[in-house]
Amino acid sequence: MTRKGFASSMMAILILLCLPHRAVAQDLDVLVKHALKFASDQLKRSVVEINDSTRFARCSMPDGSWKTTAAREWTSGFFPGALWYMYEYTKDPFFKKSAEKWTAGMAAERFDTGTHDLGFKIFCSYGSGNLLSPSEEYQKVIVQAAKTLSGRFNPVVGCIKSWDNRKWVYPVIVDNMMNLELLFWAAERGGPKTLRAIAVKHAETTMKNHFRADGGTYHVLSYDTTNGSVLVRNTHQGYADESVWARGQAWAIYGFTMTYRFTKDPRFLETAQRAADYFIQRLPADQVPYWDFQAPEIPNEPRDVSAAAICSSALFELSSYVKTDAQKTQYLDRAKNILRSLCSAPYLAEGTSSHALLNHAVGSKPAKSEVDVSIIYADYYFLEAILRYLQLGK
Repeated sequence: MTRKGFASSMMAILILLCLPHRAVAQDLDVLVKHALKFASDQLKRSVVEINDSTRFARCSMPDGSWKTTAAREWTSGFFPGALWYMYEYTKDPFFKKSAEKWTAGMAAERFDTGTHDLGFKIFCSYGSGNLLSPSEEYQKVIVQAAKTLSGRFNPVVGCIKSWDNRKWVYPVIVDNMMNLELLFWAAERGGPKTLRAIAVKHAETTMKNHFRADGGTYHVLSYDTTNGSVLVRNTHQGYADESVWARGQAWAIYGFTMTYRFTKDPRFLETAQRAADYFIQRLPADQVPYWDFQAPEIPNEPRDVSAAAICSSALFELSSYVKTDAQKTQYLDRAKNILRSLCSAPYLAEGTSSHALLNHAVGSKPAKSEVDVSIIYADYYFLEAILRYLQLGK
């Protein structure tokens, strides 16, 4: 898009924000319906393109086609999860059959002791499947995955270990909050009750150590396993140790909102709101963040639709928990405004070569990996945000 075209898009968004509430809501309904039709077409195309249920969409290649990965990669659960979401909306047997096929390809991952990402891998695939098509088999896989994940918990540190074989002694990343849903769910459905205690303790430790006074989060902390003290606070995918990586902040909003859902502990709700307030107060006019809130070349830095989609989805849920009408309106309106941008150019991939749903995501800019591409987890949370928006009218 040219600079002039981008400016025109910004003007259109500003005009929409000034319209009466009824007109804006109607416009978003139209945008969402159109985006879902586009998403259905793209996902059908992707199923045919990938074909092999042992391979999973990850990010777009230069020609727009999918780069795929094996099930062992942390992103693998998002493709079957997106198919389940599309089945939820369309009730099309094609999506159910496809979702079941790629979910089955994840089965062995329930025993993967080498990763903290079992929540992403198993709950986004099997968890979504069990919600729409409950099965004892699916539930057994989820509970086993939770048991496997719990083996990475260190009671001295009070956290689940993130990575193995890295430069840190005991690294814990803010992303890890997202995997707690697996533990909470399993503890309520036949798994050991200790799974809930582990999830709560991890959230408490993250709440204590990952946040700055202004509500921004650190990406990576390393702990001393002999006494649980924090050794360093670093970043891995953000701009700098003291900057705030946008997707990491979105993980925090989502993770603490979800933790409040299971615990109803007001401390976690307050933490989710602190993370959300930091995020939304620093958004540019079109509501899609730059990849890092302190990236040095803003406004000439890449945007990250994955952070936007995660945040939008989380804000829809967060708005249902807050205590005042003003807070509810603030979070709900912001969730809708983010979603409105994602359903529109230049972020919706319609009319481009991408086989995905959204353009302009960032995986890891410091590593020069997956910068300004389509990424499957952006699509997954985009669909989730849309479905949560549609639930508002029911």
